[in-house]
Amino acid sequence: MPSDFLEVLSPAKLNLFLHVTGRQANGYHELQTVFQLLNWGDTLRFELSETPGIHLTSDLSGVNPTDNLIIRAANLLSLPSDAGVSVTVDKVIPMGGGLGGGSSNAAVTMLALNKLLALGYSVDEMANMGAALGADVPVFVRGQSA
Repeated sequence: MPSDFLEVLSPAKLNLFLHVTGRQANGYHELQTVFQLLNWGDTLRFELSETPGIHLTSDLSGVNPTDNLIIRAANLLSLPSDAGVSVTVDKVIPMGGGLGGGSSNAAVTMLALNKLLALGYSVDEMANMGAALGADVPVFVRGQSA
């Protein structure tokens, strides 16, 4: 019998090596990096809801819901119109600390919704979609240090 909720660790990452190799025309830097995913991070709980849509509960003050990477990741997926999911975030990764919290949250959201709603996306498909949200998202989708 399928579960109506998932509770998932959204791991932080630690940069072990970072080298700027150049600059792109758009101003972004080209990087070589090595990082390790940690067994520590935010906890996200996804629970089926009778109310359609993604309903986010978190203690993140000052983050516009349309800018939140959890909502943006959910919007990348083709969710059934009647699907309803409540997402609760226990945020412990500091925002803006370079530990990949937002990227990790986005990746975990895609993976959890794919499983909970049986959407049928492959890991590669989600990694490719997640790249639109940030360069680290595909690594978190694949769940391996890089």
